[in-house]
Amino acid sequence: MKRSYFKSRLFLQYMLSYLIILLVPLVLLTVLIYQSAASNLRTEIERAHLNQLDQARTTVDARMSELSEIASRISYDNRLTSYRVHDAYYSSEAINALGQYKATSSIIGEAFLYFHGDDRIYSTAGMSSLEVFSQRYNFHNWSPQALKQDLNQMKFPTMRPADLVMRNESLEQSLLAYMVPITPNSPNPHGTLLYLIDESEFRGLISSILGNYQGLTYVFDNKGHVLTANQQGESLSTADTQQLFAQPGGIHSQRLNGKTHSVVSVKSELNGWTYVTAMESSQFFSSVSHIRSVILFIFVIVLAAGAIIALMLALRQYFPISDLADFASTKADRLNPGSGGGSASDELAHIRRVLLDSSLKADRQEPYARNHYLLMLLKYGDAKMLPPDLMDAFHIRFDRSRYMVLVIEWEEDYALQEQDDDLAPVSSLVSELTEREFPELSAAVHAVELPEPGRLALIVGFDQAATLTQDEQVQSIVAAIRQSPDEQPPLTLTLGVGTVYDNPDHLNQSYIEACSAFESRLSTGPGSTSYFTQLNDAEDKAFWLPASVLLKLTQSLKQGNFDVAVPTIGESFVYLQSSGASLPLMRCMCFDILNVMLKAASELGITHVNRDIPPLSAFSSLEELENSFLSLASRICSQVESNAKTEELTLMDRIITYIDEHYGDHSLSLESISHEYAISPSHFSRSFKEKFGLNFTQYVWQKREEEVKRQLETTSDPLKDIIQRVGYQDTPNFIRKFKKETGLTPGQYRKQHAESSGAVLADEDLDYD
Repeated sequence: MKRSYFKSRLFLQYMLSYLIILLVPLVLLTVLIYQSAASNLRTEIERAHLNQLDQARTTVDARMSELSEIASRISYDNRLTSYRVHDAYYSSEAINALGQYKATSSIIGEAFLYFHGDDRIYSTAGMSSLEVFSQRYNFHNWSPQALKQDLNQMKFPTMRPADLVMRNESLEQSLLAYMVPITPNSPNPHGTLLYLIDESEFRGLISSILGNYQGLTYVFDNKGHVLTANQQGESLSTADTQQLFAQPGGIHSQRLNGKTHSVVSVKSELNGWTYVTAMESSQFFSSVSHIRSVILFIFVIVLAAGAIIALMLALRQYFPISDLADFASTKADRLNPGSGGGSASDELAHIRRVLLDSSLKADRQEPYARNHYLLMLLKYGDAKMLPPDLMDAFHIRFDRSRYMVLVIEWEEDYALQEQDDDLAPVSSLVSELTEREFPELSAAVHAVELPEPGRLALIVGFDQAATLTQDEQVQSIVAAIRQSPDEQPPLTLTLGVGTVYDNPDHLNQSYIEACSAFESRLSTGPGSTSYFTQLNDAEDKAFWLPASVLLKLTQSLKQGNFDVAVPTIGESFVYLQSSGASLPLMRCMCFDILNVMLKAASELGITHVNRDIPPLSAFSSLEELENSFLSLASRICSQVESNAKTEELTLMDRIITYIDEHYGDHSLSLESISHEYAISPSHFSRSFKEKFGLNFTQYVWQKREEEVKRQLETTSDPLKDIIQRVGYQDTPNFIRKFKKETGLTPGQYRKQHAESSGAVLADEDLDYD
C-alpha cells in the first residue's frame, strides 16, 4: 500500500510542497482554524440569540394579547358598567368581577378601571379618588395631571416606559403602566383599563427565555422609547440607544461605547415593539481561548519535527482524496464495466467525474421551479412576474409576436414506462417538448407539466410567416408537435388548441380556451385535435349564444379563474346586445348563460349559490343582470379556490401519514408516492415543500434519523441491521450523513447514551466508527 502512495504524482506533490514551504501553509492554516472557530461560534451564538429573542417576543405578544382580551371582556361585562360600578348596591359585585379578571393573568400587578370624566378610579381593592390614587402611586415621570389627561384621552393601547413609583411613601417599585381604552378598537372609547405591571415580572418573561445570556437587553415601543432594559452593569448613551432602535430586524455588528457589539433585533407585528440584545464581540474570541494553546503547541511540534511532520501531513491530506478516488473508480466501473477504474495517478480526474455527475443531479431540480412559474403564468397571465435573470436561467423567452396554448394528453401507461429518473420522471415526450424549436415555422415551445397525470400544457410562441395565413401556420405547428421522432412506440395524442394572442400576458385566456377545446374531445374522440376557434362551426343552430363562449365560461369557472370569467361574461352580453333579438328571446339566451354557470357549480359540488339567485324578471337592464352574473361567478371561483386549497391540504395530510407509516421501505420515493396518489411529481414536490417547509428527501431523512436514534438508545441491535430496518441500504453513506447532522457517529451516539444511562456497550457497536 505504501508503494502505491509513492507511485501517485498527487501524493508526491503534496509531500514536496510541505517540505519546501512548511511554514507558509502552517501559519495560514493556524490563522484560518482560529478565525473559523471563532466565526462559527459567533454565528451559532448569534443565531441562538435570534431564535431566543424571537421566542421572547412571541411570549410577550401573547401576554399583551391576553391583556387586550381581558379589556374586551371587561368592556362587555354588565357587572362593570358605569352604572353598576357607581351604584352602592352593585359596586361590591363590580369590584369582585374586576378581581376575577385580574386573577386570569399572572403578569398583572394591579388593574384599575376608569370612566371618562369621572374623578374616581376603581381597582380590585375598591374605589378611590384620582387624588388618592396619585398619592398611593406616585410616579416619578408621570404627573397626576398627565395621568388624568391620559386616562381621559387614550384611544389606543399604550405601554408607558418603566417608571419608579413611590407607593404609600415607603415602598419604591419599578412599574410599567399599560393602558387599554374600552371598548377596544372603538373610535370613541368611554373608559380606560390601566394595568400596573412589575418591571421585574416583565423582564422575567424575557430573561426566562434568554437564559444565562450576558449582554444588554432592550425593549422599545414603536416610537423608540425604552420600555424596559437589562443593562448588566453597562450603560449606553442616548445616541447609542437610539441606534439600537434604528437597526432593522436580524443580526448586525455595531459600535457601542467605543466597542464592537453583536446586535440582534426582532420587531413585533402585533404592537410594533422592538426587542434588541447586544453583546461585546470580544466575548466570542474569549470563548475559544483554549484553542490558541493547542495551535501554538502543534506549531512548535511541526517546527521541531520538520520532514517527518511534512510526510504525515502529506499522508493525511492524501487519505480522503484516496478514498474519494476509490469511490470514483467504483462509480466508473459501475457505469462502464471493464474500464479498470484508471491508474493511481488519475485520482482528481475520477473525483471530477463524480462531482460533475452530482452537479447534473442538482440541475434536475431546476425543472420544478421552471414548471411552477409556467403554471402561474397559465393561471394569472402575468409574464413579468419572474425577474429577467431567472427567466434566462430557466431558458424562458417571450420574444415572439404571437402566443397560444395547447393542452395535450397521452396514454398514461406508456408515460409510466418512460419513468427512469429517480428524481423527477417524465415521459420522453415531456423531455422533447420542454424547450423545442421549430425554425421552419418560426416557433418555440415551452412545456408545462400539469397536476393531472399524463397531461401537458404547451406554450407556443411564433412569428407570423409571410407565406402562410395564421390559421395555416397554427395547423402546421400542431402537426409538427405531433411528429415525435424518438417515440417508440408512437403515442396517441389528444390536443386542444386555444386562441392566438399577440401578448404573453393573455396566455391565461388561451389556456382556458385550450381546456375548453380539449373538453370537446368527447365529440371528436381520442387522438383528435380540437381548435377553440372552430367550436362554433359545428354548433347546433338551436343555440343562440356561441358554443365557444359557453365552453370557455365553463372552463374558467371550473378552474376558479375569475380573471378569465369576467371578459367571457362580458363577451356574452356584448353578443346579446348586438344580436337584435326580441326581449323574450334575449331572456332565453340569458337562461343559457345562467344554466352554464349553475351546471358548472353543480358539477363542482357548489350548491349554496342557487339560493341567492333572483329571477331574471327582477332585473330592469342587461347591465344589472351582467353585474349579477359577475357576482355569481366571483362566488363560484372563490369557492373553487378554497376547495382546491382544502383538497390539497387534505391530500398532503394523507400523504404525510403514508410516509410516516412507510419511511422504513427503501423503495419509498417521490415517484412512488406520486404514482400512489395519481399526481405529477413536480406538483407533489412543490406542494409538499410549501406545506411542510422542507422537501420530501429532507423529511424522510429526519424520520429515519429519529428512528435510528431511538433504536440506538433502546436496543442493542447491530448498527447495520438498524440502518437497513429504516430503509437505508448504504450504511457508510448513512454514517457520514448522521455525523454531519449530529456531530457524532452512530456508535459514538450510542456510547454517549449508554454512559449516561449506565448500559453496557457491545464491541460491534464501534465497528463503523
